[in-house]
Amino acid sequence: MATKHIQYETTGTCSKLIDVTCDENDVIQQVFFLGGCNGNLQGISQLVRGQKIDDVMKRLDGIRCGTKGTSCPDQLCRALEQLRKAPLQASE
Repeated sequence: MATKHIQYETTGTCSKLIDVTCDENDVIQQVFFLGGCNGNLQGISQLVRGQKIDDVMKRLDGIRCGTKGTSCPDQLCRALEQLRKAPLQASE
């Protein structure tokens, strides 16, 4: 099965990087956050695994963290937007 993979540098959040992979059907296979609230972000990563990109974006897009204009879940949506456009890579 082919996959898509990106590493997205976040802005406006405590996390610094999101590493995300999906399959050819836009189903999220794995998500890793670098930095941020470790337990919460591990939970988000587990909850979105196996979900379609569009479904995750409908739920998480626009969430804010305190007075910040964004959040780690919102930044994940920005990463997923880029992931959708990424080229497929043949699996080994």
